[in-house]
Amino acid sequence: MSPTALVCAYSSIGTVALQSVLDAGITVKALYTYEPAADDHWFTPPEVLARAQGIPVYKIPDFNEDDNFQRCQDLQPDLLFSFYFREMIQGRFLSLPTLGAFNLHGSLLPRYRGRAPINWVLAKGEVETGLTLHCMTEKPDDGDVVAQVKIPLAWNETPLTLSEKMTQAAPPLLRSVLPRITAGQPPRQRQSALGPSSYFGRRRPEDSELRFSMTAQQAFNEIRAVAEPWPTAFIKEKGRTLYIPWAIPSSHSCPVGHYRIHEGTCLLGFREGALALHRLRLDPEKTSVDPQKHAEWMHLLGIPSA
Repeated sequence: MSPTALVCAYSSIGTVALQSVLDAGITVKALYTYEPAADDHWFTPPEVLARAQGIPVYKIPDFNEDDNFQRCQDLQPDLLFSFYFREMIQGRFLSLPTLGAFNLHGSLLPRYRGRAPINWVLAKGEVETGLTLHCMTEKPDDGDVVAQVKIPLAWNETPLTLSEKMTQAAPPLLRSVLPRITAGQPPRQRQSALGPSSYFGRRRPEDSELRFSMTAQQAFNEIRAVAEPWPTAFIKEKGRTLYIPWAIPSSHSCPVGHYRIHEGTCLLGFREGALALHRLRLDPEKTSVDPQKHAEWMHLLGIPSA
C-alpha cells in the first residue's frame, strides 16, 4: 500500500514538487494552495496539476483553523509536505503524519530563514544560494536538514530567473530523498552543524526604495531583487516616485545624485559608481525605453543634470 500525503504548495516550485511526490508513488489526499495573484501568470499553479490528477483542492483563509484540523486528522496522512506555502503550520498538524512533516525552503539553511529568501539573497548581493528540504517544527524554517542543493547566482540574476533555476533543481533534490522518507529513514543533519543562521522577514515596500547614499552595486542589487514581474524598485524625490524596472552598473561616471546622458544612455549617479537606466516607469505611465524621456523624468523629479 502506497504512503499518503497532504501537500501544501504554491508557485512553480510547488507544482514540480507536487509532481515529484506523485512520481514517487505517494498518494496525495489533498492539496492546499492559494488563488493565483494577478501578477503570478508566469507559472502553472499546483492546483492545475492536482485537479488533473483528481486530487481534492482546498483554498481556505486559515489553514490552521479547527475545521481544517479535523479534516486533516480524518485523512490520516503518512506525510505532510510544504512547498512554498505561505502559512506557518501549527504543531498539532505536524504531529498528524506518521512518517513526518517536511518543508522545502528557498535558501541554504540555516542562512536566510524567513520570508522571501529568493529576493533577499539578491538584495544582499550573494553569489550562491540553494534549496533545502528540512523537517518541520513550529519554528520558522527550523528542524533538521534532509537534503540541500547549491545554486550559483549570475551577476544579473532576478527573482524570475532564480525561481526558474529552483524549479529545475527541486525534482532531482526530492527524487534523491523521497524513497528514504517513505521508508521512514530520512537523512537528518542539524542546522547548527551547517554554519551560522540568519533571518529575514517579509519584504516591505520601503525595502525597495533606492537612495543616493547607496553604492551603485547596492542600488543594482535592490533593483534586481524585485525586478518584473515583482513590483520593482523605485526612487523618491520632490514628492514624486520613479519606478526603475531595470538598470545595470555602468563603467562610466556620473556625480552622486545627478543624471547625465552618455552615448544615448541615461546614467544615474550613486556612491562608488553609476547605473545605466534601461527602463523607467512614472506611475501611471507605462514602461519607456526612450533616453530623452528618462532625462525628462529626472528633471521632473528635481534630480540635477551633470
